[in-house]
Amino acid sequence: MVEDSPPATITNGFRLIIDAMKLNGLDTIYGVAGIPITDLARLAQASGIRYIGFRHEQSAGNAAAIAGYLTQKPGVCLTVSAPGFLNGMVALANATINGFPMIQISGSSDRAIVDLQQGDYEELDQMNAAKPFAKAAYRVNRPQDIGIGLARAIRAAVSGRPGGVYLDLTAEVLAATLDAGEGARSLVEVVDAAPHQLPAADAVSRALDLLAKAERPLIILGKGAAYAQADADIRSFIERTGVPFLPMSMAKGLLPDDHPQSAAAARSFALAQADVTMLIGARLNWLLGHGRSPEWSETAKFIQLDILPMEMDSNRAIAAPVVGDIASSIAAMLAGLAPGRVKPDAAWLAAIEEHKRKNIERMAARLQANPDPMDFYSALNAIKGVLADRPDIYLVNEGANTLDVTRNVIDMHAPRKRLDTGTWGVMGVGMGYAIGAAVTSGQPVVAIEGDSAFGFSGMELETICRYHLPVVTIVFDNGGIYRGDDINRGGGPDPAPTALMKGARYEKLIEAFGGTGYSAATPQALGRALRDALASGKPALINCAIDPTVGTESGHIGNLNPQSKLNAAP
Repeated sequence: MVEDSPPATITNGFRLIIDAMKLNGLDTIYGVAGIPITDLARLAQASGIRYIGFRHEQSAGNAAAIAGYLTQKPGVCLTVSAPGFLNGMVALANATINGFPMIQISGSSDRAIVDLQQGDYEELDQMNAAKPFAKAAYRVNRPQDIGIGLARAIRAAVSGRPGGVYLDLTAEVLAATLDAGEGARSLVEVVDAAPHQLPAADAVSRALDLLAKAERPLIILGKGAAYAQADADIRSFIERTGVPFLPMSMAKGLLPDDHPQSAAAARSFALAQADVTMLIGARLNWLLGHGRSPEWSETAKFIQLDILPMEMDSNRAIAAPVVGDIASSIAAMLAGLAPGRVKPDAAWLAAIEEHKRKNIERMAARLQANPDPMDFYSALNAIKGVLADRPDIYLVNEGANTLDVTRNVIDMHAPRKRLDTGTWGVMGVGMGYAIGAAVTSGQPVVAIEGDSAFGFSGMELETICRYHLPVVTIVFDNGGIYRGDDINRGGGPDPAPTALMKGARYEKLIEAFGGTGYSAATPQALGRALRDALASGKPALINCAIDPTVGTESGHIGNLNPQSKLNAAP
């Protein structure tokens, strides 16, 4: 008698993408559940992957992106189809521009209906819509290709210059079944996803020769240098050369802001007078005046360390391009650096010190002033005092004046602790970044937010409270975009275009979700509230009342916001 064969074991697309993620160490998903990926979120959570559910896909994407920046592994954002996919795309584009490794996984509608535009539920050709805004975009149409699809997405996200990758999983492929053995064999464990790219020896020699000839050298550290996690070698190179350095905002803390070689307090002078500038993971984009006059000398020469060859000569001629990953490139530069070979001119160092001294004295006077109501400086001075001995805290920061002034006032003493709007300057990243940093690190986060910037993602306070995250949000409330005293020039009852609600009680928002709200109208009250909030380790929000008449149009980049001469701001 022939016995019946045992029933075949089957799997499906939902389980295959989860198994592929676990095989590759992707242990957290940030997302918004809905059709057709609700069961994917449920099954992922049941399998041991942490799922953090948001109120808006853009914030989920921002959390995934910053997690990628902090860990060098792609953060994963999960969205529903069409509108949810488009919400997440803002964060994906921002990740690509900033060089953050991230994968946005979205469910999508039936290909046969979408391709003939027959009007399916949330119909959209998502893969092709994503291509202009992502480093790469892939679609999986067969369950046996899920493992390869995720492997390609991981490698694209972290290799070379990191970026955002879109992975489209159709509803059909998620529900499709497959023999479990065949499914297991189809999975791919990615090996060496971000291989080292060693710089050419002659490129390193050329760069060191140019740096050695400089009288007024300068080093600029970008967030690419921070991402590389080559902290010890970068510090050693800077200290052995004796060259002054400027950190871009998210590179602050690679060396402490109070390091004697920091030229941050003499930034304008250093940029204008340097004869040779070495860019380490920094780009000559708008944040550095495109490397052009009047911010820079027209005779300045540049050394650039970057993994992307086409980044060279993007705005100014690069005299000594060093193409390779930052860690390998700085290690090669350090190995080739003979003692005493680079020696900045003593007069250059003295001039920077003099400019630093004057600017630090000027800043100290602003910080010690005690205007009523508070301005940005007096409020930030109170925060500065609390954070001075807390290098463990992550600082998230966005806004216009709130962003600009905080960059200059709050010192950083550890790398990758300052997270802000970065290359694109996009607002609304704050709550997503705060959640991503808290989830990834388990450490406390302080998010200093302009009231306008906070409004883009403020509902994520509920997410912070639901997951009991140690995030303290400080809203600088001056009642407006840039400032709160603009008027309706037509004389009607509607508020001005840049006006927000005066006297808003933002602290009540977090109280609605079980967090603790504080209101602070003086530096002393602000300092007490921040200390208490951090000591509690629980979600909190401090509404910080700022003088509505302070703040400049568009902050430090007001020149980018053209104004009508016929109807100028007051």
